[in-house]
Amino acid sequence: MMTLSETAAVLRTADKVVITAHVNPDGDAIGASLGLMHLLEALGKHVTVLLDDDIPAAFSVLPGYDVIRRPQEGEAEACDLLVVLDTMSDRIGCVAAAVRAPRILNIDHHHTNPGTAGEDLYLDATRAATAEIVCDLAEALGVQPDAAAAACLYTGLATDTGFFRFSNATAHTYRAAAALLEAGAQPHVISEALEVRPLQTVRDLAEALGELELFAGGRACGIFLTQEQTARMASTESFIGHIRVIDGVDVAVVLKCKEPELCRVSMRSKHVDVSRVATLFGGGGHVRAAGCTLTQPFEEARKTIMTAIERAIREGWTA
Repeated sequence: MMTLSETAAVLRTADKVVITAHVNPDGDAIGASLGLMHLLEALGKHVTVLLDDDIPAAFSVLPGYDVIRRPQEGEAEACDLLVVLDTMSDRIGCVAAAVRAPRILNIDHHHTNPGTAGEDLYLDATRAATAEIVCDLAEALGVQPDAAAAACLYTGLATDTGFFRFSNATAHTYRAAAALLEAGAQPHVISEALEVRPLQTVRDLAEALGELELFAGGRACGIFLTQEQTARMASTESFIGHIRVIDGVDVAVVLKCKEPELCRVSMRSKHVDVSRVATLFGGGGHVRAAGCTLTQPFEEARKTIMTAIERAIREGWTA
């Protein structure tokens, strides 16, 4: 495990850097990636951001959104350093095959990340978001975030804390947010942009909520989307937030079938340690928010995750 100063030193020595994060990137993955890009460019680095997924248009409010690329088949991007943010290195999709780098630096805040052989890992599970770690790195690098970096990093902080409603927000998180506001981040602009939904997304949400399933005696609720539904629905990111608030529900889960035998799972909880559920299937995350990928057909994956959640509730898997 590296120290913060050692992590900053690795970033200083690289000239050409590729930044990536997990598939199905959320606000923290996107905000931290772009925020770090702006910081490194201020140091004169050549930086590319590669993310293996479509980026929701709501994030177009972030400076640098238009430079994010999705790797193309057969692409080979050579660089001095590959920086993996907000995830284990095995969850970056086809970026792993598209980048040739002599060194990999993994920066994360998920306590379930064990690191991978041959890479450098900096992990601080006390930070609410990887963007918060990037704020720490800015100080270690001696770089003052400009308004562009501040907007991106604030987005990472805000989205991973439920806009500062979740218990993971600490005094350090609020101080980091205040510093980003002083650097030029505009919370109202960001929150309003991220709240906007296309009409079809609202209709998709209505369809999904109409099919929600309560299980585990009403203590769990799930939205399970077939491959056809997943392909048709442009954005499902907000779905889980609408079911986690149901009275009596401890665990909320959204399963999306992406391919005939590949389903992505997101979980949120109030008491159950859903990171333990995720690690059963090679995933990870936080005690209250975690995810994994199931290489099973839709119905089998649905039954698998429901059974695992029911077990976690029944056996009291709490942190």
